[in-house]
Amino acid sequence: MVGAAWGMRPRAWSVLFMAGLPDAKIDIVRTLVRDAPDKVVTGLRNALALADGDTALAGVRRVVDAEVDDRNLRNKVLEPIAPLFVGDGSASDRLNFPARALTLLWRGLKAQAPDEIGAATRFLPDYQPDESSTEPFDSLVEQLAYGLQVGEQRDYVAALEMIEGAKPGGTGVLLSCLAMSAVVRRATLRLPEWISRTTQERAAAARLAYRDACRFGDDAGPCFFEMLGAQLAEPWTILRIVSAVMDRPAEGYLAGSELSVFATRLMDQLDVNLKKVSGFDLNGGVAAGAAAAATVETLTLQITELENAIDLGREGGWGGRIHKQKLSLAGVVESRLRELPKLQNAALPSHKVRVARATVSEPRLTIEPDMKLVDRCRSLLAFAEGIRASANYGGFSSTRAKVIEAAGETLDQYVEDVLSLVRDDEVPDREIAGRFLQVAAEFASPIHEPRAGDIVRRRAATAFGAVRPQRPNLEDPAKLL
Repeated sequence: MVGAAWGMRPRAWSVLFMAGLPDAKIDIVRTLVRDAPDKVVTGLRNALALADGDTALAGVRRVVDAEVDDRNLRNKVLEPIAPLFVGDGSASDRLNFPARALTLLWRGLKAQAPDEIGAATRFLPDYQPDESSTEPFDSLVEQLAYGLQVGEQRDYVAALEMIEGAKPGGTGVLLSCLAMSAVVRRATLRLPEWISRTTQERAAAARLAYRDACRFGDDAGPCFFEMLGAQLAEPWTILRIVSAVMDRPAEGYLAGSELSVFATRLMDQLDVNLKKVSGFDLNGGVAAGAAAAATVETLTLQITELENAIDLGREGGWGGRIHKQKLSLAGVVESRLRELPKLQNAALPSHKVRVARATVSEPRLTIEPDMKLVDRCRSLLAFAEGIRASANYGGFSSTRAKVIEAAGETLDQYVEDVLSLVRDDEVPDREIAGRFLQVAAEFASPIHEPRAGDIVRRRAATAFGAVRPQRPNLEDPAKLL
């Protein structure tokens, strides 16, 4: 059992983990694992699973497995409050506590109630949400609250000092959260259906849970929604439940209530995300463009959330602010999109040449492609492709369509010109021409459709083959760029 194993003395651990590592190193591993974030420990467990059979790592693997099991139990017992422990706990715009304090609270609870921890350990494998009783978990939370109020156990004392250091008064807030944990635990089971679609029945259930939570104090209402929001993948979607409880309130009514923070917080987050889009670095390549596009999609979802959750006014107030944010989003995205023609022309350069008595533009194939410029264009193309789904609601679908159409025409003409020069054997350097065609092929996929790049490569291979059997390998980008 995890509970019993955790209390073993170092010598007992060394006997159990006698697999190639000395006691001192096992103790070091145990300390490092104990203080590591959940994601790190889970990743380490997955990595060690691949080393099954390596006796030198057997002891480490057992330490990590025991830690993962212990944290799974902790996160289930303290499920209503565990997601609130993030970072250093000093964020002023939301309810949070220091992450390290959670480790101390759990250690203190195991010391205070070892028998109950053991019972919960045995109960967890058979626990079924919505079917099994949560009493073993709720009872431990009650004991934790009692132990914090008594304030004698050393781990509890250290945790409270850390919490108060992050935010004065944090102890009282934590005790309030613990008091309503049973209500939050039950409501958490209903979160998926409350978030997916609001019906009268679900809204009534949410109101009942909210009313039950409010019995625990004047500040219990906001705490209830903070605790539920922390359970969500997108915490800002808690506004749906706030809206259901208040029956889609008018902005004036919500603005004057204690729950206004959830709307204002989301509007503030819109401003932050707008700055991310306007300032994203094109030098970051495809990853930066895709990340900026994901932020645009999030912005459209957040704006939709506000518009659906609140009866907004037409002018001024929240309605006016959200309208300006929506216009700003369209303006920022359109501004970035209009950079594409210049970047595309820089990545696939042309120059003026005289043909007979006329001057025409022709691909410049005398120097290697500038990969910094190519990467910048890749970034913006990834951005343009990534906002396809959100363009219509965001108000920039027309601009996007025009920019992409113009980019496609320019690219197609460039490819035709290069292929014509290759077929006529008029390129000064065939290898350079091949590299530019490979760049053009990369651009063709996001501009047109995924197979467009392959079409450009096949046409290029045919053109080079018509001139010289020994042609560059255009199917292998690594040999061209």
